Amino acid sequence: MTSLREAGLQAKAWPFEEARALLKRFDKAPPEKGHVLFETGYGPSGLPHIGTFGEVLRTTMIRRAFEIISDIPTRLICFSDDLDGMRKVPDNVPSPGMLREHLQRPLTSVPDPFGEYPSFGDHNNAMLRRFLDTFGFEYEFISATEFYRSGRFDDILRRAAERYDAIMEIMLASLREERQQTYSCFLPIHPETGRVLYVPMKEVNARDHTITFDDEDGREWTLPVTGGNVKLQWKPDFGARWAALDVDFEMYGKDHSTNTPIYDGICEVLGGRKPNHFTYELFLDEGGQKISKSKGNGLTIDEWLSYAATESLSYFMYLKPKTAKRLHFDVIPKAVDEYHQQLRAYAGQDAAGKLNNPVFHIHGHNVPASNMVVPFAMLLNLASVAGAEDKSVLWSFIKRYAPEADPATHPDLDAAAGFAVRYYQDRVKPEKHYRLPDAKERAAMEDLVARLRVWDGPPDAEALQSLVFAVGREHGFDPLRDWFKALYEVLLGASEGPRFGGFIALYGVAESIALIEQGLAGAFATEAAE
Repeated sequence: MTSLREAGLQAKAWPFEEARALLKRFDKAPPEKGHVLFETGYGPSGLPHIGTFGEVLRTTMIRRAFEIISDIPTRLICFSDDLDGMRKVPDNVPSPGMLREHLQRPLTSVPDPFGEYPSFGDHNNAMLRRFLDTFGFEYEFISATEFYRSGRFDDILRRAAERYDAIMEIMLASLREERQQTYSCFLPIHPETGRVLYVPMKEVNARDHTITFDDEDGREWTLPVTGGNVKLQWKPDFGARWAALDVDFEMYGKDHSTNTPIYDGICEVLGGRKPNHFTYELFLDEGGQKISKSKGNGLTIDEWLSYAATESLSYFMYLKPKTAKRLHFDVIPKAVDEYHQQLRAYAGQDAAGKLNNPVFHIHGHNVPASNMVVPFAMLLNLASVAGAEDKSVLWSFIKRYAPEADPATHPDLDAAAGFAVRYYQDRVKPEKHYRLPDAKERAAMEDLVARLRVWDGPPDAEALQSLVFAVGREHGFDPLRDWFKALYEVLLGASEGPRFGGFIALYGVAESIALIEQGLAGAFATEAAE
């Protein structure tokens, strides 16, 4: 029998591919620090979004895979760059006028516009941690403000002063000529205004580890690079952090990929070993634009969790991380149903199959059983035709379809019924557009009604689906999806819908006959027009 470790060493799932590549890093010797360090970074310039969550989740998946194929202990750090100056006011926060007065000050020195935390940076850090804790991540949080001001970063900052020319050589090669004239990897924090200054250096003293510069008013200052008096520009900061913490693995979005040689080079100049990297594709909003913390476009974690359980979001994040994906409300139902399909498959799989199943990477060794006897997409359509405002309406149909099901014994299904009603009310109902059938569609629907009237079998989903298929074929629909599209548009007010035979079995044969007759009579199209 194949052991779990042996299966992991052969598994094709992308977390295991990355874990095996990371294990090769220690072919010659284990890490001197005694553990493998995974890191994720967070820029708290705006409220955390799903992309931030996905980065931590995917890193955790690789960490879990690594722990199966190796005995080396692991740690995960979530590092917040909260000493960064606030360069613009986010679009999705209250009191933007108040925030404008604090532009260029470190985020942990900007007042919290929500009035809940000591600073805006603290607020956004708390939101991040709340989101991560919701999913049970095991991580250690590090604030850049604390990291710089406590002295934990001082050794690397002194080394940066000593090797300033080498760092600048890497950076200047990536900058336009105009930018080269004023660029410095050190950003002083003004002793009086507290603002992060983007000014050229008059001197970087490698012996005293100080910098000398003129502020915007022409006054000269000399500050030590240690103790939180300066911060590094974000690209040098990336590499310096890797060197300071001895990071072994970090992933980031495709928009960072061109900077990888810069990050690596600075890490090595400062005496570190560049980590393994993983570059993922970006999430897009409904219009195909990159989601942004400052714009607040795309879905938030809270919005997703308003319509589906946390595991469905984790499943969505697992899928094809190197492929750009639309992150909009309409992806939620599909993610829910595919997640439960994988849960049902997991129980019968061997060790290799389980390690390649997405649900293992979501749950680890504690994969639950699925009790979703009705797909989420079906619940949505049931909510639609029933005009449901409460999940009890759906349960009246579910109990007839699956008598063994009960809210107490099927909590996943009960939660999904509530989510389906909310999703229908918020996302589906406002967008429904019914139409009347054309002559060909009307004849087919009348035929379907006639056959359902004489149906004398049990409400079997597959048998009813075969009946619906037969009607479509006999009435010349080619492709057959045009037949189903007509049913959905006339009866449900949408261009897509459930397996119609399964819907009839759930909704009821008599009820489905009445629904089709209403559609043929134009009741729904008339209601939509009023």
